[in-house]
Amino acid sequence: MRQAALLVLAGLAVTGCQTAPVANAEFLSGYDGLVTREDTIRASIRQRRDDAVAATIDRVHLEPSQFVGTAGSNLTEVERAQLLREVDRQICYEVSERFTVAAEGRDVARLRTGVVDVRPTGSVGSGVAAVANILIPGPGTFRVPGTTGGLAVESELIGPDGRQVAALAWARNANTVGTDAPSLSRIGDALQMAEPLGDEIGDTISQPDRTVRDIPNPDPCLSFGPRTQPVGFVTRAVTGLYVPQVNTGSTPAQDTPRP
Repeated sequence: MRQAALLVLAGLAVTGCQTAPVANAEFLSGYDGLVTREDTIRASIRQRRDDAVAATIDRVHLEPSQFVGTAGSNLTEVERAQLLREVDRQICYEVSERFTVAAEGRDVARLRTGVVDVRPTGSVGSGVAAVANILIPGPGTFRVPGTTGGLAVESELIGPDGRQVAALAWARNANTVGTDAPSLSRIGDALQMAEPLGDEIGDTISQPDRTVRDIPNPDPCLSFGPRTQPVGFVTRAVTGLYVPQVNTGSTPAQDTPRP
């Protein structure tokens, strides 16, 4: 029964599995040289990197992410704060494994990140999907077409001399068939997309042969809480839902000042 349901949903999702590119939001200092990645299935990725300059950079200051233009205007202030916090959390984790996270300074590169689009998650469709995934057990999850959300972001690494070293224009929507869990939160899918976003930013700003470092002690990302959230995995396994409060490890956004 589950196999039949998955086949139907897969047929509906065939033409929509690749996320459509998002227009330039004018957040980056420059768009020249951005190359579209053709080897991705789920995300839209355009990126560039000056390998020679990137190899000379060790210290990076993480500027707090921000909404660009009208992005997120349909969200509440709490939802906006939660989403920016999760984007910052995932970026901090990935960058700290490749660079020294540092305060802003004369010899420090800067990483700027802007959320340029947020597609809300359909809570009713997510509830239906969660029940269906529990009643029809099996590997992966399926979602109700037309109710999945997503996230689009632009990010760039600016060298100490003020010039762009690397840049990324990234967008990804949750899939109707796959591993993206349904959520009753309007930003549930966008929050889930923050993790692959952080991975891609880390890969974009560092050359492939850069050594992955052990987690520093003290952890520069400690303000975001533990790097792993076992309670979130258990909650998802039991309920079939992505629950922001346990999957991101955050207290309510209005009570937690962003670093």
